[in-house]
Amino acid sequence: MAIALTLQSYLGDHHVTYDVMRHERTGNSTHTAEVCHVPGDRLAKGVVVKSGTGYILAVVPATRRIAMDAIEAVTGSPAALASEEEASMLFPDCDAGAVPVFGEAYGIPALIEDTFDDSRDIYCEGGDHRCLVHMDGRDFRSLMAGAERAHIVT
Repeated sequence: MAIALTLQSYLGDHHVTYDVMRHERTGNSTHTAEVCHVPGDRLAKGVVVKSGTGYILAVVPATRRIAMDAIEAVTGSPAALASEEEASMLFPDCDAGAVPVFGEAYGIPALIEDTFDDSRDIYCEGGDHRCLVHMDGRDFRSLMAGAERAHIVT
């Protein structure tokens, strides 16, 4: 599989230049960063969270874990990780567990870790466990302009 069609269309519609890095199948974002020889703090991972308002896509560095209490403080509602089945339902053209970071492409609000504001390059899932999307940090921030920013990691 190449990158998910929804993601490919979204990036094309926004005229974003990106590279696709193919790699061996990995089971988590930390391993993906290692295999691709990219800094884990520049690999954005999407984590689907359920809150009182529905689903939210939390976007955090691969090297960090979500602070659920911080998400609850931002949303004002109790929050919990969504199940893999729920995430698969929200991202139907992606492999299970390969969640893209651009929630807007899928109609899901995003909450992004504020440490990405200074990153020169960003890498993210392409919708399967064998492709990584690489883009300029300015393009990433432009695409994420509508996402709320907060410190949401431990």
